[in-house]
Amino acid sequence: MARTRRLILSSPSEVWSLLADGRRYGEWVTGTQRVLTVDPHWPDVDARLRVRVGAGPVTLDDTVVVRICDPGRRLELEARAEPFGAARIAMRLIPWGEHTLFVLDWHPLRGPGTRMHGLPVDYVVAIRNGMMLTKLARIAVREHHEPGR
Repeated sequence: MARTRRLILSSPSEVWSLLADGRRYGEWVTGTQRVLTVDPHWPDVDARLRVRVGAGPVTLDDTVVVRICDPGRRLELEARAEPFGAARIAMRLIPWGEHTLFVLDWHPLRGPGTRMHGLPVDYVVAIRNGMMLTKLARIAVREHHEPGR
């Protein structure tokens, strides 16, 4: 499992508003080229996103399913990228003063990632997830400081 943590200088409710808007998933999730469809009840349990992921011309349509949702505190997703398998993405938002300590755990569930799991894969995933949390933090801070928010 790869675990990444980041202090985000916005409140948990502000960070949660980004997670709760499925249309914005591609803004902060590294590798997502665009969001194709969003269930109207996102992020309720069993809600789905269909997203296009990849780099350059190499793309794959992926399905993201909400497995656990505790609004404002915890969101756990299963990302399915067939035929490559699936991964669990668990996000926790911990109040830290007026800010948010964001904890992201990634773990392969099915497919080749389960056999390659370990230090080299976790290291690459940790870099990717660090980039993702940096993007999420920048968006949350920028919106926190915009007038009228």
